[in-house]
Amino acid sequence: RSIAGHVTIRFRPTEKNPGAMQIDLQDPMTIDKVTADLPDGKTRRSLPFRRDGNAWTVDTRGLGNADAVSIDFHGIPRPAINPPWDGGWIWKKDKQGRPWMSVACQGLGASVWYPCKDHQSDEPEQGATLTMNVPDSMTAIANGRPVNQKKEGGLASYTWEVKSPINSYNLVPYIGKYVTFSDTLMGEKGKLDLNYWVLEANLDKAKEQFKQVKPMLRAFEYWFGAYPFYEDGFKLVESPHLGMEHQSAVAYGNQYKNGYLGMDRSGSGYGKDWDYIIVHESGHEWFANNITTKDIADMWVHEGFTTYSEALFIEYYKGKAAADAYVQGLRRNIANDNPIIGPYGVNQEGAGDMYDKGANMIHTIRTVINDDKLFREILRGMNKDFYHGTVTTQQVEQYIARKSGKDLSKIFDQYLRTTQIPELELRPDGDKLKFRWVNCIEGFNMPVRLSNGQWIRPTTEEGKLKIDGARMSGITADKNFYIQVAKGS
Repeated sequence: RSIAGHVTIRFRPTEKNPGAMQIDLQDPMTIDKVTADLPDGKTRRSLPFRRDGNAWTVDTRGLGNADAVSIDFHGIPRPAINPPWDGGWIWKKDKQGRPWMSVACQGLGASVWYPCKDHQSDEPEQGATLTMNVPDSMTAIANGRPVNQKKEGGLASYTWEVKSPINSYNLVPYIGKYVTFSDTLMGEKGKLDLNYWVLEANLDKAKEQFKQVKPMLRAFEYWFGAYPFYEDGFKLVESPHLGMEHQSAVAYGNQYKNGYLGMDRSGSGYGKDWDYIIVHESGHEWFANNITTKDIADMWVHEGFTTYSEALFIEYYKGKAAADAYVQGLRRNIANDNPIIGPYGVNQEGAGDMYDKGANMIHTIRTVINDDKLFREILRGMNKDFYHGTVTTQQVEQYIARKSGKDLSKIFDQYLRTTQIPELELRPDGDKLKFRWVNCIEGFNMPVRLSNGQWIRPTTEEGKLKIDGARMSGITADKNFYIQVAKGS
């Protein structure tokens, strides 16, 4: 259970005559050799290197005019404990006892199995190529498109190429006894190739379950714009774990069931008639793979928007009321134990609430904007203006505020940076309704639509609104706001 390989990294120095380059590779993997590759494609020069934990420093003073380094490596990669959440290399067998392997390394980092610049802000802008040599009874699949395949001496070599920028953790192999089938979709940018790779015993089930892919893509292209990787195609690959958003090779392990392993995460009744992994992990092609955060602390941008994409998928086919019920139902999963945003600069994500609380914050902001056409334009605009790019939370916040024409700073601060759920105090007083925000940050001023359709603009100071007595009875806040309501007398 070991791997050995060779990585070539092409680069452009960001400063003149850099003396060192950091390469990441986690213990117990080890680097054997580093060479500088000169532009003539033939000359190589050995470079010294040293190890400091999981970081390897390559002495680049001998680079000359080289624009690439080649790295030989080997080792026994960390095995996955509970993939995809506690990841690593996955060594499993299919039901027929044949080897079945892959990797899940989001958060843990791609350097758990190969040498790379292991930081989300530093994607390989020109894509990547992955060649895998396996026994000729196996098939090896990776991101992008196949560009070469050959068999010789009991071994098979498979080469796949990604043309788009890609997160390092998204570049993964799938190795097993696979079979394939394909389809096409006429989408916003023309013909999109759809390819499916599954264990041969599951072919019939996959052909039925994966009929959901085209409706999903149509819905997401409506909300977010064209699928971001037409040049690399779209794939679902059966995986030995639940699922992951591996770019153009989405990992699928939902056991060919609708819902989340057959369950409705929302309890609303709207989460069991579609396959959660197909919808959620494919939604990441827009939010995580097209738009990637520079720091994993801002991972809510990936998970909050993608969780909300589930509601948008429902809305596209079943209407706004169904989508509202779904996203409101997700609130039962929110813990409010830690802020959604994690600490910066230490490779640490925030709370798990980034999924369902993140989605409910987005839903709340959409309700504040109160213009569904504009909201859709914002989602499509993000995927156009941040196309194949890396972003920060601040950029996302400022973009939505600018495009909506609303000051949303207090709303973002409240939901992303605290665990408090703002509480709206409502107190009838004759023909007036008195109101204010409590359990909130200083200056919190989110406007709210009441259940009778009227808008109020509470602050932390008491305000009031004249309301006809007949309309006062049972008045509360619109349920699409993720808030608590305290009603006094």
